Amino acid sequence: MSDMSIGFIGLGNMGAPMAKRLLEWPGGLVVCDMRPDALTPFTDHGARAAATAAQVAERSGVISVAVLDDAQVRTVVTGPDGILRTAKPGTVVAVHSTIADSTAVELAAECAEYGVEFVDAPISGGAPAAHKGALAVMVGGSEAAFATVRAPFSSFASLIVHAGEVGAGTRMKLARNLLHFIAFTAAAESQRLAEAAGLDITELGKVVRHSDSHTGGPGAIMLRDTTSPVAEGDFWLPILTHVRDLGEKDLSLALDLGRRLGVDLPLADQALGALGDGLGVGRGPIAKEQW
Repeated sequence: MSDMSIGFIGLGNMGAPMAKRLLEWPGGLVVCDMRPDALTPFTDHGARAAATAAQVAERSGVISVAVLDDAQVRTVVTGPDGILRTAKPGTVVAVHSTIADSTAVELAAECAEYGVEFVDAPISGGAPAAHKGALAVMVGGSEAAFATVRAPFSSFASLIVHAGEVGAGTRMKLARNLLHFIAFTAAAESQRLAEAAGLDITELGKVVRHSDSHTGGPGAIMLRDTTSPVAEGDFWLPILTHVRDLGEKDLSLALDLGRRLGVDLPLADQALGALGDGLGVGRGPIAKEQW
């Protein structure tokens, strides 16, 4: 497998640092981007340049795609100069762009007609993780395709998860980003409360980043293999009950502060009512009283 050339299409903010980690790949790297100047840092270090996705496919056994959106992915894979024009049977096409899961399923079916494997392989961790080779990759595809991409993906990722069939990688990325951006919205609500209380919100941000680096943040409670209610006698029952009780207490206190300062905290209010059920242990006394 190490003798196989790797292709990389899309050398933007995420694609470039990912592809850079592949410059030492034993089988060689083939790069393609619409901007000729984006190719120079790679060709200067031994990579081969391709003018089109079809030319990449002529020379590569695994092709990573990191372009903007569904439309660009479709063009790269199935367009007039796309991968499927020249890809050999057994080629694996891996799309790192966050696209619709239905797009991934449709493209996999088209690729299968040519004997080409398709995996949706969205990434998490942002540019800092890409530069460090520490991305998380969520792969949707066959066991065989996953086995093929695992080694090259290890060049730019420190966590590679086989999420399931084609489309599963994208569904996992969407669930992950659901948490991400709801957390951003909650952070904005937290800042409004802190600002109204006369606090320095940048100092608050430092506290949040510091404590989350030790506690794991929201991921710290994502330890069970089901969202069903926690049964009596389950190891997690006392732990998650304790988390609920602390959470309801602190949310109630924050809501009281918000009322006194005239700051509306809709996410905090919703969280007070939903925390216990979300943890699988039901509402605690405070939530029952206030909801």
